[in-house]
Amino acid sequence: SSSQAEGAEREFQVATLEFIGEEGQLTGVKCCEVDDKRKPIAGTEFVIRADLAFIAIGFAGPAAAGVAKELDGEMKIATDSRRSRNVEANDRDYKTSVDRLYAAGDVRRGQSLVVWAIREGRQAARSIDEALMGSSVLPR
Repeated sequence: SSSQAEGAEREFQVATLEFIGEEGQLTGVKCCEVDDKRKPIAGTEFVIRADLAFIAIGFAGPAAAGVAKELDGEMKIATDSRRSRNVEANDRDYKTSVDRLYAAGDVRRGQSLVVWAIREGRQAARSIDEALMGSSVLPR
């Protein structure tokens, strides 16, 4: 791939343990090797230097139940009645049932193509920008 041609290295059979940062800025990602059942192998931890991280969860599917559980007690978030793992949000402005909380991509529509997640992420960003600033110059 082009990233490898530019010197990027890939790590296989690893799990992310935590994000590391200083003064609110990402500086690295702590990882470890995993066995064939994706269980962490003790003593194999290492840190990858990073200043930006993208989280892609589409392959495993969204854990909306986990999101709802974390927010339980503070706010109730509606999930899609057809697929209880998906956070319910409309496809116009991506607002959820919780004020100032938006959902887009796989967590809203379920596992799908990355281009849909990118599109919805951009549209949600525009809606958030409009809500905060009153208008937006971001593309729809």
